[in-house]
Amino acid sequence: MTVDAHHHVWDLSVRDQDWITGPELRPLRRNFGIADLAPETDATGVARTVLVQTVTVAQETPELLALTEESPLVAGVVGWTDLTRPDVTDELARLREVPGGRHLRGIRHQVQGERDPGWLLRPDVRRGLAAVADAGLVYDLVVLPHQLPACARAAAEHPGLTFVLDHLGKPPIATGALDPWAGAVRELAALPNTVCKLSGMVTEADPARWTPDDLRPYADTVLEAFGPDRMMFGSDWPVCTLAATYGQVLRAAEELTAGLDESERQAVFTGTATRVYRI
Repeated sequence: MTVDAHHHVWDLSVRDQDWITGPELRPLRRNFGIADLAPETDATGVARTVLVQTVTVAQETPELLALTEESPLVAGVVGWTDLTRPDVTDELARLREVPGGRHLRGIRHQVQGERDPGWLLRPDVRRGLAAVADAGLVYDLVVLPHQLPACARAAAEHPGLTFVLDHLGKPPIATGALDPWAGAVRELAALPNTVCKLSGMVTEADPARWTPDDLRPYADTVLEAFGPDRMMFGSDWPVCTLAATYGQVLRAAEELTAGLDESERQAVFTGTATRVYRI
């Protein structure tokens, strides 16, 4: 059994996805739902998934949580709320009470879009992170490489909160450069309350001609830094379809982890996500 720890859905008739701009992203300007994902997971043996927010709109998270009541495939949701709001503790409790709220497993914010590289270290954000920890949730990090040092500081300041690094911290795979990303990701991985998703690599590579060998130096870096027991597979569907099919993404991850033993592969493809997201 495989767990896909990172995918999205959206319905443009309900809400625009304002990040889908430009000709490169045009293939994503359509609706993607669980009914579109199910044939992909059925064909690849993925039995459970974690659905992750896409926009910083309060109404989205209850909608995603409601989907868990409709589909047994979706076992958990990483939603969004404004960490800086004074009543963030009450808001997290409210989300737990909406339909499907028992499946809320984490919170995420588009830190990659914040101009301040130290956004995670702001006092109001720190208070919000403490509330996420107190609620028994995890915090997903969607960041760029230059924001990784702040991630490490935030994780050190909140040892009771599990930080999940999405997409390896978006290393510059297309250029082939490892540093300074590699050093920063190792600093984050040195903290025991951090986990990393083996996800989002194909769209950071050259989408037209990537191969698993292009991804390997980056996958090897995080596998060594975090260890398989703190790594989890994520497809990043449907964003991944800009560069690969769902099956190709999974097969690439399997090839990149072929050197692990059976228990280590089980951690990457099932165990870590099951433990961290309690699914």
